[in-house]
Amino acid sequence: MKTICFYFQIHQPFRLKRYRFFDIGADHYYYDDFSNEDIIHGIAERTYFPANQMLLDLIKEYDGKFKVAFSISGVVLEQMEIYVPEAIEQFKELAKTGCVEFLAETYNHSLASLTDPEEFEKQVKAHVEKIELLFGQKPKVFRNTELIYSDDIALQVAAMGFKTMLTEGAKHVLGWKSPNYLYSSASAPKLKLLTRNMKFSDDISYRFSNYDWSEYPLVADKLVSWVASTSESEQLVNIFMNYDVLGSLQSASTGIFEFFKAIPRFALAKGISFSTPSEVAHTMKSVGELIVPYPCSWAGEEKDTSPWLGNILQKEAVDKLYGIAEKVHLVTDRRILQDWNYLQASDHFNYMSTKLFPGPSVYSPYENAYDAFNNYMNVLSDFIDRVNGQFPEGVENEELNALMTTILNQEKMIKELEKKVKGASAVPKNGTPKKKETKKA
Repeated sequence: MKTICFYFQIHQPFRLKRYRFFDIGADHYYYDDFSNEDIIHGIAERTYFPANQMLLDLIKEYDGKFKVAFSISGVVLEQMEIYVPEAIEQFKELAKTGCVEFLAETYNHSLASLTDPEEFEKQVKAHVEKIELLFGQKPKVFRNTELIYSDDIALQVAAMGFKTMLTEGAKHVLGWKSPNYLYSSASAPKLKLLTRNMKFSDDISYRFSNYDWSEYPLVADKLVSWVASTSESEQLVNIFMNYDVLGSLQSASTGIFEFFKAIPRFALAKGISFSTPSEVAHTMKSVGELIVPYPCSWAGEEKDTSPWLGNILQKEAVDKLYGIAEKVHLVTDRRILQDWNYLQASDHFNYMSTKLFPGPSVYSPYENAYDAFNNYMNVLSDFIDRVNGQFPEGVENEELNALMTTILNQEKMIKELEKKVKGASAVPKNGTPKKKETKKA
């Protein structure tokens, strides 16, 4: 029996305001609050509110047979809490249905998996805690920023306890293989991999309203018939997209909502079910291993990391940012730690791409890549000065490492002593544990 796995990415960065050279050292607030509020309100009205309600209605209409999964970054959750708390309430309602799975990712939607293993683990842990706090689910499946994946990253993800991960069904990764199977990692064989079906996902995301497309118009029964016509042995079709596709990238006037509403009816009529990533991993077996020595992603034609690390501007900005990671890890100032989180969002480096955005773009708030680089580096210069100001002048990273080791050892010693104190308080002087007193009726 074939099954469709729908997954949606939800992320918005905290966009930076115009920050000039002369602001360095004088202004420590970096964000364009007006733009951030305006954008999140607009997306909520076009996408979050109507799409969430649509999914709730479909789950009820088909008695729980329709299922989806979400990966929501920590930084967009913070924006929702500030500007559109109603969206959070809707996602909570979706969580209660038992038909929606929330996945783990990097809290800041960052590139930490490529640059800093320690920071990567911290962010994943923070994101898991955020999802569990808001939606009552502890994520079991991992989805990295922009589906970035490699053998090295798989080892880190498996070490964090995840058994399943999502990635791109890139041609240079799969070769002759089909994305419509469950695979496993070559470096971490127990880690199962769900690979995105690029064709079906992109047909909806980018070609749905394209009048010049040979398959236009795309209607629900046509998509379902394509899924049904895949090889009998291909039991899994992973359709992974940005949630913005519903109502924003594809406006409501294109008929995108009506299209989605009709999918369950045609699919269930053909015996095609819907599954969450966890259900897929639990019910299906891997058909083989995928070897991915170099990081891949779901962005651009090359499906690599060049949208964020493809030129010297981006590499300089990333190197400069993570060059102070060791110091930031010792800082306790909440404002600095918050800025550290927001400045790591991959979007900032994506705006510096000369390949994707050689000129003005609807996706970037800057005129060009160089404008994005200059603005970010001005902000980063002020941030680095603030971080350095937390430590004595002239202190080197080696000294910081020694200090960090001392602090960690002290923390371990304190925890061990606390356990001993608790154990000692539970045992009276005669050596027998204290009995709980029972109240007389």
